[in-house]
Amino acid sequence: MTDPSHTAPSAPKCPVKFGTDGWRGVIADDFTDANVRVAAAAIAGYVLEQEQPAHGVCIGHDSRFGSPRFARIAAEVLAGAGIPVQLASRITPTPALSFAVRHRQAAGGVMITSSHNPFQWNGVKYKASYGGSGKPSIMAAIESRLGQPLPAPAQPAAITPADFVPDYVAAVERFADLPAIAASGFKFAIDCMYGAGAGVLAGIFTRVGIPFVEIRAQHDPLFPGINPEPIDPHLEALKQTVVEHGCQAGFATDGDADRIGAVDEHGNIVDAHKIFAILLRWLIERRGWPGEVVRAFNTTKMLDRICAKHHRKLHEVGIGFKYVCDLMLEREILIGGEESGGIGFQRHLPERDGLLNSLLLANVMAEEKQTLGELVASLQQEYGEHHYGRIDLHIPDDLKNSAIARARAGVASFAGMPVERTETLDGIKFFLRNPEAATKPNAAESWLLLRASGTEPLLRIYAESCSPESVQRLLKAGRTFALEGKQNG
Repeated sequence: MTDPSHTAPSAPKCPVKFGTDGWRGVIADDFTDANVRVAAAAIAGYVLEQEQPAHGVCIGHDSRFGSPRFARIAAEVLAGAGIPVQLASRITPTPALSFAVRHRQAAGGVMITSSHNPFQWNGVKYKASYGGSGKPSIMAAIESRLGQPLPAPAQPAAITPADFVPDYVAAVERFADLPAIAASGFKFAIDCMYGAGAGVLAGIFTRVGIPFVEIRAQHDPLFPGINPEPIDPHLEALKQTVVEHGCQAGFATDGDADRIGAVDEHGNIVDAHKIFAILLRWLIERRGWPGEVVRAFNTTKMLDRICAKHHRKLHEVGIGFKYVCDLMLEREILIGGEESGGIGFQRHLPERDGLLNSLLLANVMAEEKQTLGELVASLQQEYGEHHYGRIDLHIPDDLKNSAIARARAGVASFAGMPVERTETLDGIKFFLRNPEAATKPNAAESWLLLRASGTEPLLRIYAESCSPESVQRLLKAGRTFALEGKQNG
């Protein structure tokens, strides 16, 4: 009989959990060599069972602390399981890794990055054989293999160094009309945010003679003074650069260059919703490309108006690009995107791409002969003023869960605006009757969304309305509502 006093302690719960686009964690806390091996082993198990392992896996990494080492560790696990590995020989943007997976007909891809997160974080993204985020079914299959042993191969496979960037650059250069951009005379600012996109756009612009200014292009894993996320307040340097150097637009890419942010000629932020809308209208009206449109649950309703005008079917999906990718694999999709600056085109890859979107924004400006600010003004005039905001509340899980539970139970109003209906596709979205809308032509619908992170003690609050002031009132009301649990607890 076992002596209870000598019972072995239970094994700690593995912190590896694959969310909307992989797993991320704090370096040296839960993002460790050992846990990267656990994640890589789960990916290896999936590839061995569900893909064509002989086709191998491409592995890339960004500019974060330890990323080359973690990429090598993942490569050793996969090769040790008998899966050939092509390992990036230099810092690589995520869209370049995704392109390599499809271009080289690999079984899948692993990207070591934590994208837009602060410098303390790193992560593991999985890219499927089609060159995009793993579908929900794929991510669930990988997660189900966490902690499972791998079969011993007859012998380990090879790890081969590879440069994934040149083929990718050639592809995006073909996708955009670079001579038109060069002929426009427009000047652009490029903010690499110390991330993996450094030098890519600058190299393209240099080759074709497009005037530009590049900032924060050095690789610094501390991302000094910012998070590498192309939103306020991290774009102050780009705003100043655009104005000081007389640029007609500024483009920013996040830590792994799959998301875009932009600044107009006056130094005003152009959010991802306006970028999505500008590109959508251009693709329909100027390019005439066929296809439906996909947007995430937390994106602007302006897209609905553009699609309605042009009789394009619009799909609304959960938050996370993998849901957009899922539809791109099933239907003819013109463009798909999410709130955080991830926008993709089925004709290129079922993947978001901040670098390609920067080129295409410049392309739109050149063809329309308008600055970025003029393009935004034209959108607002035709489809009504749409303004957007988001706040992130880092609160304990119990408070986060309380807020969601109370929201599900029903709320009568926010910021004095009565709730007219709710939607619960991903979080709880309240549509509101805003008296201000009566004073504006074609005013945007007002809504507030509460969504809890599935992997962090974090509650995100989103709002859209017909004026910046009403957006701020809604966000403030949402924050107060979320924190009521603390006061009542």
